[in-house]
Amino acid sequence: MNAFHPLNRRSALRVGGLGLLGLNMRKLFAAEEAKSRIAPKAKSVVFLFQWGGPSQLDMFDMKPDAPDGIRSPHKWIDTNLPGVITNEHMPAVAKIMNKVTLVRSVHHTMKNHNSAGYYALSGSAPDFDDQRLRDTKEMYPAYGSVVDHLTPAKGDMPTFVSYPYIMRDGSAPPGQHASFLGKAHDPFLFTNDPNSKNFALPELSLPANIDPKRLASRRQLQQLVDQQSRLLDYSASARGLDAYYERALGMLNSPKMRNAFDLTQEPDKIRDTYGRHTYGQSVLLARRLVEAGTKFVNVYFSDSIGGQSTTSGGWDTHGFNNTRMYPIVEKRHLPITNQTLPTFLNDLDDRGLLDETLVVWMGEFGRTPKINANSSRDHWPQCYTVLLAGGGIKRGYVYGASDRNASYPAENPVRPDDIAATMYQLLGIDPHTEVIGVGDRPLPITTGNAIQDIIG
Repeated sequence: MNAFHPLNRRSALRVGGLGLLGLNMRKLFAAEEAKSRIAPKAKSVVFLFQWGGPSQLDMFDMKPDAPDGIRSPHKWIDTNLPGVITNEHMPAVAKIMNKVTLVRSVHHTMKNHNSAGYYALSGSAPDFDDQRLRDTKEMYPAYGSVVDHLTPAKGDMPTFVSYPYIMRDGSAPPGQHASFLGKAHDPFLFTNDPNSKNFALPELSLPANIDPKRLASRRQLQQLVDQQSRLLDYSASARGLDAYYERALGMLNSPKMRNAFDLTQEPDKIRDTYGRHTYGQSVLLARRLVEAGTKFVNVYFSDSIGGQSTTSGGWDTHGFNNTRMYPIVEKRHLPITNQTLPTFLNDLDDRGLLDETLVVWMGEFGRTPKINANSSRDHWPQCYTVLLAGGGIKRGYVYGASDRNASYPAENPVRPDDIAATMYQLLGIDPHTEVIGVGDRPLPITTGNAIQDIIG
């Protein structure tokens, strides 16, 4: 395994003073970073997380020959990928199947949202399946935090941006921030609604009576003093706050960053096509962010898993209190997906960005093959579908297969760890790279293996 061991300040200075047999510090860090890199196919990733768990049987792995009670009540339609069908309520999605890869054999054992959500967001399975799973320093970081740690973006743009919610199901599932990598690698997170009329880059406040020039000068003085003394290491938290301070200064003075967040620059026709709703405008913003140089973008479909509402919430549509899954997804989830996903992929393709932007569309699990007594489907991690497109992924391809009822993988089973490894490899990061966890313990960024067959 390749090791990437971030040196602390004291050790780095000691090595720098000795010269390490002629290597200067710049060469040393370049050599360490190079160990984690392979030839990239993607410049960025847009991770479209479908909190709540979409149904494989009603979208991307429909089984028209399955018996009643398992077969979707919706009709199926052909797509532009021969042999692949989809839901009648997604005609626009049917027209972009030739741009994507469907992985139909993803599986794991986490049946609760928080534990399954953490697995999907980090690529690491928790030690136990429990809805009470809480965030601790031992939990794995978000993908974008790993990317920021190993191959940070250059220039004014943050490496990792996450929005427009902090997801919760009671508590917030782990995997939404940097965890043991430190606050310096947390995402640039905001919860402003990109669909609001006044949406803009969240303002960063300065101390009273301090202008940016004076603040920058004071920062330079602090750096000079720090360079001269070098007597004490910063603690991990202090280093994180220090990095936050640097990032805030950069954003305050970055026209590029503010320009990327200015959705008013987009023609009304484009904004209408993506959808005048929070998710649609969030995905449009993701396109602007990767254009500007952000490497990893998390867009969350909803802050909650869902339930009875036809106007809010995620994909967890069990059906209760006289509500049913199918009327809810027909009014909200399927129309939004049918509008925004094809628009995004086509827009990226038309701009020449799809080949360098990996798009991942997935939830934390699928839904039960058997329709329950409320004419709805329950949690089912044993087999579900993940959609990928662009960034080195084959176009018009299906990998893996489920059994007759989409209950279990029948061919080429895939774990979330393997999806994680595929993302890392396409970004040019060796999936077997190690980082330092709690207790100075080396940990692989994932235990999965990249799915080589889906890489073009």
